[in-house]
Amino acid sequence: MERCDVLVVGGGPAGSSVAWGLRESGLDVTLLDRKRFPRDKVCAGWITPPICEALAIDPADYRKDCVMQPIRGFAVQRAGDPGALIDCGAVVSYGIRRCEFDHFLLARCGARQRLAEPLHELRRENGRWIVNDEINAAWLVGAGGHFCPVARWLGARPGESEPTTVVAREIEFRLTPDQQERCPVRPELPELIFERDLKGYGWLVRKGEWLNVGLGRQDAQGFPRRVTEFVEGLCAAGRVPEQLPRGLKGHAYLLYDEAPRPLGGVGTLLVGDAAGLAYGRSGEGIRPAVESGLLAARVLRRCMGRPSEQAVREYAEALTARFGRRWGRKRRGATDWLPPRWRGPVAGRALAQPWFARRVLIERWFLRREVPALTLEA
Repeated sequence: MERCDVLVVGGGPAGSSVAWGLRESGLDVTLLDRKRFPRDKVCAGWITPPICEALAIDPADYRKDCVMQPIRGFAVQRAGDPGALIDCGAVVSYGIRRCEFDHFLLARCGARQRLAEPLHELRRENGRWIVNDEINAAWLVGAGGHFCPVARWLGARPGESEPTTVVAREIEFRLTPDQQERCPVRPELPELIFERDLKGYGWLVRKGEWLNVGLGRQDAQGFPRRVTEFVEGLCAAGRVPEQLPRGLKGHAYLLYDEAPRPLGGVGTLLVGDAAGLAYGRSGEGIRPAVESGLLAARVLRRCMGRPSEQAVREYAEALTARFGRRWGRKRRGATDWLPPRWRGPVAGRALAQPWFARRVLIERWFLRREVPALTLEA
């Protein structure tokens, strides 16, 4: 039976960041994932410079082999209303393809890898974890996303007892040379289109030859119909090719403020979407995944061999210091205090104001430019 100090379940950005953060710790780390990499992972897919800094990624080096589209700003609007074009004048983000980005992080993470192996059996025995009757680990890190089996072991019940889940569907496809020439979406200025009731937004993100189109919403009622209407509207307006490929892919996640999931338990920590850490305002999950992975690694470096309650407590404190207090419910925004019939129009006018769109929506909520990069060491 293979023994290790830490078994990371999930090879996405959260899991790879844990392993990368432990690479020079002297701890024996194994990473398990049910997929073989590179694997298909559709995502709007933009990362901010603080992610590159935290993970020591050189954009110039990365783009030698992978897509890394510089982004200078965003076009934003409420559907049907005038919008604002926000050009920050400098690179504020990068468009990446998740199939490439995740594979890149996994390949250099430093852990022993067991890919194409799902976790199908888990038990606690003699103070350690036994996984699939093949791996014996002191610590277990759940990094398997919204439906992570480690999170389920700790009591997570996706779609049952949890609060409103964000659901999303998107597609990413390569544009033909003719489509590239006619595509009105500017690679350096992705487009965000907020729904009229403000319960979600769609996006158009062009990454070189690739275009990602999707819609995310915090209300699953009638969601397939809304996705169809959104895509059909884009086609009719000439924003995307009329012959859009079939097969939009879906995923789900929880927002940090209201997710009720535990952050760990006896000999366990949860990171990324497994813990429900996506930012509440934007729904972004990559930066919280990376940073929670690095924070978990920092805690495991210090607390290996100590009572697990201490490690879980330190991890929870680190997340609170980084992301703020977890309220366990949706926090009210400015428009929530208005009568429902006023909220949409007020938000629409705000999104059309360049100052609000840039300083609040883009820089504070989506890019979090006031938050410095996280370093591995405290």
